[in-house]
Order: sequence, then C-alpha cells, then structure tokens
Amino acid sequence: MGKEDAVKRKRFSVEQIVAVLKQAEMGVPISALIRHLGIAEQTFYR
Repeated sequence: MGKEDAVKRKRFSVEQIVAVLKQAEMGVPISALIRHLGIAEQTFYR
C-alpha cells in the first residue's frame, strides 16, 4: 500500500458543490439535499 492509496479523492466537483449550495439558498430543504447526495449533515455544513 503506497502513499497514493492513502490519498482520498474528491467526490464532487466545484461546479456540483456550487449547484447544491445555490439550491439550498433557493429554499430546497437541506434534509432532501443531503439525502440525495448521500452525505452527512455535518459534511454539508462544513
């Protein structure tokens, strides 16, 4: 197991993250967004 194996890869692109944040600003419930994305609520607010 090399150093490359230990590095985590980003799951979402910058464009995807921006789109989700815009949806949240427009009033889409956070619970619905995080369920759709498969992330924890703590991750969303981070």
